Amino acid sequence: MRLLGVVIALIGLTLTIGGGQLIMLGGSPYYLIVGLLMIVAGGLLALLRAAGAWLYILIFIGTVIWALWEVGLNGWALVPRVIAPLVLLILVVLSFPALKREGGGGKLALGGIGLILVLGLISGFVVAQANRARVDSPVPAMGRGGIGDPAMIKTGADWPAWGGTDSGQRYSPLSQINKDNVKGLKRAWTFRTGDLPGERWGAETTPLKIGDTLYLCSGRNRLFALDATTGKQKWTYDPKVADDQIPYTAACRGVSYFAQPNVDAAQPCAMRIIEGTLDGRLVAVDARTGVPCAGFGTNGAVSIKTGMGDPYPGMVSITSAPVIVRGVVVTGHQVLDGQKRWNASGVIQGFDAVTGQLRFAWDMMRPDITALPPEGQTYTPGTPNMWTTATADEAQGLVFLPMGNSSADYYSGLRRPAENEYSTSLVALDVTTGKPRWHFQTVRKDVWDYDLGSQATLVDMPTAAGLIPAVVLPSKQGDIYILDRRTGQPLHKVEERRVPQGGVEPSQRSPTQPFSLFHTLRKPDLTERDMWGMSPIDQMFCRIQFRQASYEGYFTPPTTQYYIEYPGYNGGSDWGGVAVDPARGLIVANYNDMPNHNRLVPRAEADRLGWFPRDDPRYIEREKEAANRGGDLSKSKAEGAGDPQIGVPYAIDVNAGWRVKFTGLLCKQPPYGGIRTIDLKTGRTLWDRPFGTARKNGPFGIPSMLPVEIGTPNNGGSAVTAGGLIFIAAATDDLIRAIDIETGKTVWSDVLPAGGQANPMIYEQNGRQYLVIMAGGHHFMETREGDYVIAYALPEGRA
Repeated sequence: MRLLGVVIALIGLTLTIGGGQLIMLGGSPYYLIVGLLMIVAGGLLALLRAAGAWLYILIFIGTVIWALWEVGLNGWALVPRVIAPLVLLILVVLSFPALKREGGGGKLALGGIGLILVLGLISGFVVAQANRARVDSPVPAMGRGGIGDPAMIKTGADWPAWGGTDSGQRYSPLSQINKDNVKGLKRAWTFRTGDLPGERWGAETTPLKIGDTLYLCSGRNRLFALDATTGKQKWTYDPKVADDQIPYTAACRGVSYFAQPNVDAAQPCAMRIIEGTLDGRLVAVDARTGVPCAGFGTNGAVSIKTGMGDPYPGMVSITSAPVIVRGVVVTGHQVLDGQKRWNASGVIQGFDAVTGQLRFAWDMMRPDITALPPEGQTYTPGTPNMWTTATADEAQGLVFLPMGNSSADYYSGLRRPAENEYSTSLVALDVTTGKPRWHFQTVRKDVWDYDLGSQATLVDMPTAAGLIPAVVLPSKQGDIYILDRRTGQPLHKVEERRVPQGGVEPSQRSPTQPFSLFHTLRKPDLTERDMWGMSPIDQMFCRIQFRQASYEGYFTPPTTQYYIEYPGYNGGSDWGGVAVDPARGLIVANYNDMPNHNRLVPRAEADRLGWFPRDDPRYIEREKEAANRGGDLSKSKAEGAGDPQIGVPYAIDVNAGWRVKFTGLLCKQPPYGGIRTIDLKTGRTLWDRPFGTARKNGPFGIPSMLPVEIGTPNNGGSAVTAGGLIFIAAATDDLIRAIDIETGKTVWSDVLPAGGQANPMIYEQNGRQYLVIMAGGHHFMETREGDYVIAYALPEGRA
């Protein structure tokens, strides 16, 4: 028992020191007060005095009262405040028999433990009931309140585009699998690509399904055609992407399909699969054989890097599926984040889907350029790019481009007027002219990396004036905008609000930013009370970091001291996008709910830390040394995890997973991600719930395997069916699940062999409905790597 007293006194000393620092920063006095009392209680227990036990009991009662006052019945918020002190309470009560002048100590201890258990069960039940997800409003019945899909496939048997159709709704009209029989869903087949992603590349693909064949890409851009019934390989084609061309943050998310009009289907390449590669090429192969289309570019490939000035390997890559509008393949590309201000251009290009000839190039700084720049010149370096998937409107000849930011995401002082106009905007590009028809900007002078990562979704909105062609635009900061896709004008009000000013370049900050009044996924601003951990100690240290950081809420300007960005750059909504149920008129949105803990690092300090861009000789030499040692090249950044941003005064240290130093848990309390349904006509939330269990999460990196919905970070989106189901993986728990769209309840799940950071797809073959997901893992999400393509279906004869 003396040892227990010493432990309690040491905990008290830690709380006293940290609590004093927290009070000096303007934080809660609880930790200092409790720390001092615990020193006394621990000292008395070390002397085997019963008064120490009684004092600790009073400390615990006071802690519970304080916790309920501070966070109410919020279950996850109560964990660090109550659980660890409760464990100590049990040990203290058990110590009574060993304490001086305490007759009947054994009975007192047993009685106390019994009382604690009873109160714990009652309290647990009350907290659980208070934290149950509820449906706030009735979900519209099938066929009521619906909207249209301008590109809906008639049969629903195929999945011909990355987003299901060109509209990007991720909706299937199939209903064979429904909430009444989904529990019978079993694996129908599994295919392995043979490409394990490792630390530098990923497999996040959503296959296409055309006729009786599935088409997909692997982590290294190998193309596969699979039998839709059995999953057996029909053909494969390897475009031979060299490893040194693959950036450490790359992935292949999908491919595109094109059928030549008025051409006999039996002709070579009458139907073709077009893939963007990680080394910056468009590759076209025959959909039936996998043989490169000889008439497309040179030996079936064209380079998008022509005119970019020969960018260093890995700086330019295509990670998302191109879109095809009126026979034009439109593609953007990833420009490796955080490297240098004058990195490769973000030019948008359109190529003839048959010949590969460049049909247009949109360089926002050079509207005079219509194709390749004049000899000896390049497309404008450093301009905003589009790394995600665009959306096609065949009828209007438009492609909708969710644009990124200028190179050097976190500093805006060197950006030019055209960059400030088009960055972090949805641009409607006319494929006939290669010029913008309109654009809508969601963030002005973005220094938060709030680039538009989600594919926009097209709908035909019924109004009193008839159907209006509209576009649904999700954003990383959480706002969802509804725009008239003919003009870009908002169909729901967008309000200008004042935002924080200052930071390292106060003259650059916009005094206002646009806020969507239709809907936002964004939660209220953080407070000190939102800090978390496994115990009061690590929660206290997170509170100290919170108080030390610059934080003025949403749009806090970057500074050279640590500052908090919330939501973080991963969303809100990221590349998985939203799904739309056109029959019910619903948006289904999964989202992240995490802050970043960032700091702008002065150039001299960054150089001292060895933060150099990928093409710097010092970085190259370090890569060679790491390779000679058998190390991981992707982690050869020297000290820290900063990005150099060469060409501006500051590097950036982005802490995307703001963690407790000791336990590795995140500093913000759960949930870290959620999923909700939204009424498309009104923007009203119908239900909202945490998304992702704690199976693979726990202190010190040890998976807890707890099937508790903690709400985890997630990457990837959902697919919705007429059967009333949402199918989604995306979370860090390696589960794929079916969610009842009416209630938000999980009605089926299966454990994947690797992380499911990909969008699922739905199709029908020979009268049987299938669900397919790529389980490839994700380095940032820290999920298990894999190369699995898995199909699910109901057992034959039970459909």
